[in-house]
Amino acid sequence: MRPALLPLLCALVLCAIGLATGTPARAAPPGVYLEELTWTEVRDAVKAGATTIILPVGGTEQSGPQMALGKHNARARVLAGRIAAALGDTLVAPVVSYVPEGTVSPPSGHMRYPGTISIPDAAFKGMLEGAARSFRQAGFLHVVLIGDHGGYQSELKDVAAVLNREWAGTPARAHFIDTYYKVTQTGYMQALRGKGLGDAAIGSHAGAADTSLLMAIDPSMVRTDKLDSASGAATGITGDPRGSSAALGQLGVDQIVAETVAAIRKARQEHP
Repeated sequence: MRPALLPLLCALVLCAIGLATGTPARAAPPGVYLEELTWTEVRDAVKAGATTIILPVGGTEQSGPQMALGKHNARARVLAGRIAAALGDTLVAPVVSYVPEGTVSPPSGHMRYPGTISIPDAAFKGMLEGAARSFRQAGFLHVVLIGDHGGYQSELKDVAAVLNREWAGTPARAHFIDTYYKVTQTGYMQALRGKGLGDAAIGSHAGAADTSLLMAIDPSMVRTDKLDSASGAATGITGDPRGSSAALGQLGVDQIVAETVAAIRKARQEHP
């Protein structure tokens, strides 16, 4: 066995142990996060076949009085780690936490609430393109873009298209995997309905679906004493978080990981 594969194999074992023992989702497996490795460990991992890297995109935005501003960042990091561990030959880049969130002045969208951070579309795209080129320079052949927030999905698609035109005729490829986000709008919603939640409770932002997913990832980021906050512009909630639970959120975690892993495998097979 080549030494460079040991961190990835250890990650898989630890992930399996966590699933079997009920370890919280926030205990993502070590060994897959780029920022926790040395440059020689990254070099050796790539040489050993870990030529896929996930670039997870989060965001810093309001999510009602009951959820911390870093909701998207926490979810993107943990879920990307679990996806990488399941693939077995993949690393995870640092989460992009600065994303477009609307105009700053006058404020629009989530920028109407203190703590939200917004950057221009051009700066966002340029940052992603620069990061992807850095990964290619390091030897990665598959750069996977996933986003935890719906507002910038089209930008991720555009970035992948720009990179693939630039990399035409080379082994490198950028993959925008929209499955990661779509699951939260389709299969996860159906699962919650199957548990008796109505659409009004599930909501589209900071409702039961959103809050439950964060509870399964990192319950410390949820203020349970604020779950009775009303829906509306005054709170930033669209939905009803009162029925939220980690158990409901785990339904989303499992679906996101399984379906995103399958989508990445398919993308790599189509563009080996």
